[in-house]
Amino acid sequence: MLAWETEFAMLQRTYVDAVAAAGGVPVLLPPVEHGATEALDALAGLVLTGGADVDPARYGEEQHAETAGLRPDRDSWELDLCTEALARDLPVLGVCRGLQVMNVALGGTLTQHLPDAVGNDHHRPQVGVFGGVRVRLAPGTGLAELLGGELAVRCHHHQAIDRLAADLTPVGWAPDGTVEAVELPTRRFALGVQWHPEEDRDDVRLFTALVTAAAEVQKCP
Repeated sequence: MLAWETEFAMLQRTYVDAVAAAGGVPVLLPPVEHGATEALDALAGLVLTGGADVDPARYGEEQHAETAGLRPDRDSWELDLCTEALARDLPVLGVCRGLQVMNVALGGTLTQHLPDAVGNDHHRPQVGVFGGVRVRLAPGTGLAELLGGELAVRCHHHQAIDRLAADLTPVGWAPDGTVEAVELPTRRFALGVQWHPEEDRDDVRLFTALVTAAAEVQKCP
């Protein structure tokens, strides 16, 4: 018999540890109906984390049979946070779903089931198991300066960018052509990656770059 049956507002510990290891102070923002503006007043940077599929209604499409786990409350909250953070030029790092939220917030769309497009399930070989993909990064981009020209990453996604938002620039690709990384060049620091950098405890370069950019925001009057 269960002693408690209730809902929780949770986040994987790996995100918390990655931000802390990079020198930042992690603050969790569970989805609520309003308050994105007030929440960002207290922050110098934003991480949009991985998670459930974005509701395709948010980008004008019908739901695919494989699209699951929709969280309308989280969609509303994170789209508001993303839009407001970018408007303020706060540093933003999107991870997996977070990259997809960035793309949708800026007017792009998603491929709802990637195996339909690329003919394999390498990006999510099994539910609950990370896949391994090599990502090629465009030379001369901010992300390539941080991570180099090519790297092996851990990923777990069955959705990806379809129509890229006009303001975003693709800067990383998997061998099958899937967009694995984007930058928003009109902002001081706005990156999205389709993989899970928080799962690599020995490499927090992306989070360190975010924290460094956030520290610069705090210095500004």
